[in-house]
Amino acid sequence: MPARSIPESPTFVTASEERVWRRACESLPGGSLVLPNLRLTDEQKDHEADLVALIPDAGVLVLEVKGGSLWHDDEGWWISRARGPERCWPVDQARDAKHALRRYVEQDPRWGSRGRVAWSHGVVAPASRFGHEFAVPELPRWALHDLEELALLGERLPQNAWGLAHGCRIPTLDDVELVAEILAGRAHTAFDPNADAEARADEADRLTQEQAAVLQVTRLLRRVEIRGGAGSGKTVLALQKAKDLSRGGGGRPAERVALLCYSVGLAEYLKRVVAGWPRRHRPAFVGTYEELGRLWGLEMARDDDSDFWESRLPALMAEQAAHLPDGRRFDAVVVDEAQDFAESWWAPLLGALRDERDGGLFVFADENQRLFARFGRPPVQLVPLVLDHNLRNTRQIHDAFGPLAPSRMQARGGEGPAVRFVAAGPGPDAVLEAADDAVEQLLEEGWEPGRVALLTTGHRHPEQTAQVERHGKVGYWRSFWEGEDVFYGHVLGSKGLERACVVLCLNEPEPRDRARERLYVGMSRATDVLVVVGEPAIVAAAGGPEVARRLGLSAEESR
Repeated sequence: MPARSIPESPTFVTASEERVWRRACESLPGGSLVLPNLRLTDEQKDHEADLVALIPDAGVLVLEVKGGSLWHDDEGWWISRARGPERCWPVDQARDAKHALRRYVEQDPRWGSRGRVAWSHGVVAPASRFGHEFAVPELPRWALHDLEELALLGERLPQNAWGLAHGCRIPTLDDVELVAEILAGRAHTAFDPNADAEARADEADRLTQEQAAVLQVTRLLRRVEIRGGAGSGKTVLALQKAKDLSRGGGGRPAERVALLCYSVGLAEYLKRVVAGWPRRHRPAFVGTYEELGRLWGLEMARDDDSDFWESRLPALMAEQAAHLPDGRRFDAVVVDEAQDFAESWWAPLLGALRDERDGGLFVFADENQRLFARFGRPPVQLVPLVLDHNLRNTRQIHDAFGPLAPSRMQARGGEGPAVRFVAAGPGPDAVLEAADDAVEQLLEEGWEPGRVALLTTGHRHPEQTAQVERHGKVGYWRSFWEGEDVFYGHVLGSKGLERACVVLCLNEPEPRDRARERLYVGMSRATDVLVVVGEPAIVAAAGGPEVARRLGLSAEESR
């Protein structure tokens, strides 16, 4: 059995080094290990060992390989170079590398109390001849291996190692395996997908700040609607607008601002960001439409009482707004994910402005993320501005949901892995089980749990239901932003939110109303890795043939 090389297929600078390495691997006894091109830096200098042969029952042999013509005269060692003869010190190089490597190994905690084993050094000149009579005091002739002796390396190298053992213990097979393990490096790291995700997020933040220049266009406007598809940075811009209005400056007075959204999850994010600002930069109110009603002293009904939310609550809030004292009114209102607001909801917000005619109203919306049966727009004229760059999703994810987007956008989120489709079913339970498996696979690939989310389009995942019951609605959403574990959610509550990895579980028995919008929202929540799990026919019915094709489904599978 030939010797084993670590690494198995190394690269070499010179053909002579590769020739010696190959011959050593072929001819050394079984159990031997060959380590080429070892470099070590210590407090004295940089060391390089062309070849280290770890030979059980012989020793650890550090070899310096000198290709081309090598000779020795009264002045010392010489080697032929393109620019002419050049002095060299092959024995010193081998000996210095030997001592440095030995110290490194013996200082490693894994070596423990094994004591010193035999470490030797030698020189290989695979293109030169020295003859048997050649001798120099610094290197025994049997530690110099020339062209004539290359074929005998399998015999000569163990003799070289044993001959310069200087009375030290001869290493066992276990010793040489440990030496190789130590010299290969300690605590090797592997590819970390989380690092790439972090870098892409930093770049997206930078691009979003560049895009914030659009806010400068609106600084003299008081009624603006900023439209943008998924990943365009609307939420970041909504936050920045609320901050700019609150702190004033540039000749503008500080304003009392309300920053609102529909979903609890997004509201928790807005609150977390605002809490980190200086106090004078913070809006007077940050939260959901419901929370604003509670602030005004209104009692809320059950979640399933649609008449209350659509009719009675807005009427009650409008009445409250009409009687607010000046100190509790707002100079401007900023609404993120405004497509979720019903038409009746806008009257209380406009009524809460100090100046109902000229008070600020800044709306950020994506009509294609309208998942609820509410079709309301502010009853005032707004100046529209459009964001046409996707900054958050990788190009691969953007391309997959591109046919679902309301308008053509330019992908600037960088490159990432291909979107995966996992065919599952039949039936919602089978799809949910396959989605759980997809989450496990992402974790096995090295993704941190806090970067992974599983979103359903049908019934909620049992883990989501359990977490809401255990922590309450607000506590459940806080866990999303704490980012310590896999998040289980539903597309209805995920607008404005994102995770590096999303497993989109299409666990609906058949497409329902606004299935296309649900698919768009769910796919666009992933910034780096998207896994779509479901029955192929359901995907095709919800997203259409073009989305099915981009997910890798054939026309036959989509039927």
